[in-house]
Amino acid sequence: MPMTGQYEPSRADWVAQQVELYERTGGAEGGTLQGRPVVILTTRGAKSGKIRKTPLMRVTDGTRYAVVASQGGAPTNPFWFHNIMADPHVSLRDGTVVRDYVARRVEGEERRKWWAMAVETWPDYEEYRKRTDRDIPVFVLEPSS
Repeated sequence: MPMTGQYEPSRADWVAQQVELYERTGGAEGGTLQGRPVVILTTRGAKSGKIRKTPLMRVTDGTRYAVVASQGGAPTNPFWFHNIMADPHVSLRDGTVVRDYVARRVEGEERRKWWAMAVETWPDYEEYRKRTDRDIPVFVLEPSS
């Protein structure tokens, strides 16, 4: 079921602008970062309950997606990490296609597999890993039935 509720754009202007452009054009504009494809992750705010949207790198095996809570190697997790931990039901927009998913954090060998795919998609993830002492969380999004 599609997520409903009040949408609150990001306080970061560039994020809010990219989300708006991406959604308005079905990803024809705003659908890349440095030439690499992005998707829009929609979560429910853990504290506010409001709808939040975040552009993230497109990491997929063709059916499932992975989202990487890198925050550029910052010492803390991004806000959407906390949103997923509070409510793993998310939506993801890939171009014009919007689907519902259930997010689950992956560990061990499964995480290593998805991490390798993520780094292949966006090599900067490896740099982000070197910048932080935290284990950067990786979530796999499974299609919701």
